[in-house]
Amino acid sequence: MPEQRISSERIFDGKLLKVRVDAVRLPSGREATREVVEHPGAVAILPVTDEGKLILVRQFRYAVGRKLLEVPAGTREPGEPDDETARRELHEEVGLEAATIELLARFFISPGWCNEELVAFRATGLREIGAQPEPDEDLEIVEIDPADVPALIASGEIGDAKTITAILAHLGNVSSRS
Repeated sequence: MPEQRISSERIFDGKLLKVRVDAVRLPSGREATREVVEHPGAVAILPVTDEGKLILVRQFRYAVGRKLLEVPAGTREPGEPDDETARRELHEEVGLEAATIELLARFFISPGWCNEELVAFRATGLREIGAQPEPDEDLEIVEIDPADVPALIASGEIGDAKTITAILAHLGNVSSRS
């Protein structure tokens, strides 16, 4: 490893996140400090209708102080396979079941300070089964035309990395099949 951990101190141990500060030795022999947010990982799922419309959720995000349009997503439970988490979140957040779940991308949210890996899927062959959001979730289900995506990103209404990545991976996959 290019950087070797010398010591580690956990400075926060929350329900979802943990934060540690590590002392590391660099390849040059010098020492440095690294602050790391530990996250169990998450999945995002982009539901696509038979007509090619994208189903997103609009929700208030406290950390940024406004509502965003996002793909349904959620944190992985210990030992839960990624595709099972995706199916669970699809059901809970938008009340859908998918005939097909396809991997779109695996990526790190912000590897300079966080170890969270996100796995994005596409869901097709959708069937309504009734949403069951968590008690602290206030979600509005929104269907959008892929042609509207550039304007929604430019306006900041779609402004989070997981949603942009999932949609662009989907659109790249779709156009490469044509």
